[in-house]
Amino acid sequence: MYPSQQVFFVLGLSRSGKAAAEFLLELHAKVYIYDDLSSERIEQVSVELQNKGAKRIEKTDLEKMSAHCDVLVLSPGIPIDHPIAIAFKRNGKAVVGESELAARFMKCPTVAITGTNGKTTTVSMLADVLNKGGLTAKACGNIGTPMLDFRYLTSEIAVAEISSFQLETLNSLKPHVAVILNITEDHLNRHYSMENYVFLKGKLLKNLTASEYAVLNYDDGIVRNFSNKTKAKVIFFSVRERVNGGYYENGALYFGKEKIMDVEDLSIGGLHNVQNALAVICVAKIFGVSTQAIVSALTEFKGIRHRIEQVAEVNGITYIDDSKGTNVDATIKAIACMKAETILLLGGKDKGYDYTKLFQNLSKSKVVHTVIYGENKYSLLKSARSCGYERVTMCDGMEFAVKVATLKAKNGQTVLLSPASASFDEFASYEERGEKFVEIVNSFIKEPDIEEKGEIEFEEIASDESSEQIGTDASDERGRLFLEDYE
Repeated sequence: MYPSQQVFFVLGLSRSGKAAAEFLLELHAKVYIYDDLSSERIEQVSVELQNKGAKRIEKTDLEKMSAHCDVLVLSPGIPIDHPIAIAFKRNGKAVVGESELAARFMKCPTVAITGTNGKTTTVSMLADVLNKGGLTAKACGNIGTPMLDFRYLTSEIAVAEISSFQLETLNSLKPHVAVILNITEDHLNRHYSMENYVFLKGKLLKNLTASEYAVLNYDDGIVRNFSNKTKAKVIFFSVRERVNGGYYENGALYFGKEKIMDVEDLSIGGLHNVQNALAVICVAKIFGVSTQAIVSALTEFKGIRHRIEQVAEVNGITYIDDSKGTNVDATIKAIACMKAETILLLGGKDKGYDYTKLFQNLSKSKVVHTVIYGENKYSLLKSARSCGYERVTMCDGMEFAVKVATLKAKNGQTVLLSPASASFDEFASYEERGEKFVEIVNSFIKEPDIEEKGEIEFEEIASDESSEQIGTDASDERGRLFLEDYE
């Protein structure tokens, strides 16, 4: 690819889209830009890019771009089967993403981490461990900082979170270490089938040779099977068996025959975080980080925002923000971490899940009541009923749902926001949803008696009277161009 000799169309001006356009303009390429969203931020980005030489097009010009441009640069929030992407492919044109551009130009060593859950925690944890070990590592990719920001670096280590959305347009990445944490049902509304989703995750390994490493979760059958399909050196991690790599045994974490640390010394709890820590230990040992540095970093790690994060305790009720719990498996893991009786907040943008597994787990958990809301509330209700789970209240909107949950909660109980859904029915990202939750909880601190018990009216779903409403009211927004962030 010789960017200065080609014409690019950047579709979607999220952080990655902006980074891609700026990079291409630096290389003196001709760049067209477009985003459906009319927001202050998008307008600002658009003006900045136009001042640097980009040309903003109108919606009426979209159909012409596949004939006029050589390459489509697609933001991760836009699916690969979007009509514009299909038009480019039919015309024999390339369709890439910002991470693909980065993969072709980055010179620094890369650790690429994917999986359905735990990516952000593991990326953040690993960056801390590598830095504590005397290396210079920075988190990038789906975690927030575009990979293209690392294009001029040589000695630093890029620790990249890679989503399935990015993998749709990512073909050239050859990380020194590729990590696959787990694979469970997610984003099937976009990827259509579990087979497609698994294929995308496996793409992370396709360019690895015998000089690289694949760190794989032995306990996940799908992930373990990838070991038969890669040329890389495979290092497993497991919480069930002693494997060639990192494992849990007798209350401690090991790498090979060496005990690294006791589980109780990890700064964040939950079996899923034990798995994340084992993956981090494997990568750290590949880079030669000392056990002392690993232990120091893992005992000091504070976790990440919006992932099982305690917000406050108000009137004896503890509020926990797990807005990052955007799929069923993540919510099940969050519930398993609850030590007190819990009121669970569920709902948002549907990803095409069957929620049966979730409600089956609720029946044997600390959850004593569930408040469902959002675009997918009827799908959630249908799954709850199919499992015979009736401790449900249904209402509209997250803010109202939080207030309802507060009315249901008793002294000593917990209100947990872990939606098992995307945020895009009400919010631009899971971060924005989490910040709204924090804002609502903080308002209770300022005005603890803002609502008296019983003053909020809501519909209790406990009989067959509402069965006629069961169905789905989720609207299909496939092709939406303006997702600021992606989950």
